Amino acid sequence: MKLCAAHFFVAAIFVVGLAAQTQSPTKQKGIPMSHATGTFEVKLTPQNDGKPEDSSIGRMIIDKQIHGDLEATTKGQMLAFSTDVKGSAGYVAMERVIGTLHGRAGSFVLQHSATMNRGVPQLSITVVPDSGTGELVGLTGTFNIQIAAGKHSYTFDYTLPEVP
Repeated sequence: MKLCAAHFFVAAIFVVGLAAQTQSPTKQKGIPMSHATGTFEVKLTPQNDGKPEDSSIGRMIIDKQIHGDLEATTKGQMLAFSTDVKGSAGYVAMERVIGTLHGRAGSFVLQHSATMNRGVPQLSITVVPDSGTGELVGLTGTFNIQIAAGKHSYTFDYTLPEVP
């Protein structure tokens, strides 16, 4: 699929070269905000889905290994679109995260929404409400991506109720 390579490039721009600009998470009443940091590796695999070669929307499988305060693996899917205007594109993605956050085990889902307007990026990665399982039930927050010298790192600002 010809455009699949172009969509992979668009996704790489967002995932590899984008300094995240996200909104602050809403603090849950009476629950203090917490902060997690670390690094991650990401693998994007373009999917053809049997579509014609001129399909304007590309789909990728996301696989991540996350290290640090959040030790996890993720699996997800991304849809990406690139316009004819250089530097303008967008992607959306859903990604299930399974692991431990500051020692608390469970899973949750991250929702991505990103645009690039003639080279100016905007990215929001948010925990889907009520997606937490296990010891992560009640988790809310935003996940921020930083790229420096080709290395991926994250900051994760979140709230999580105390274990009863």
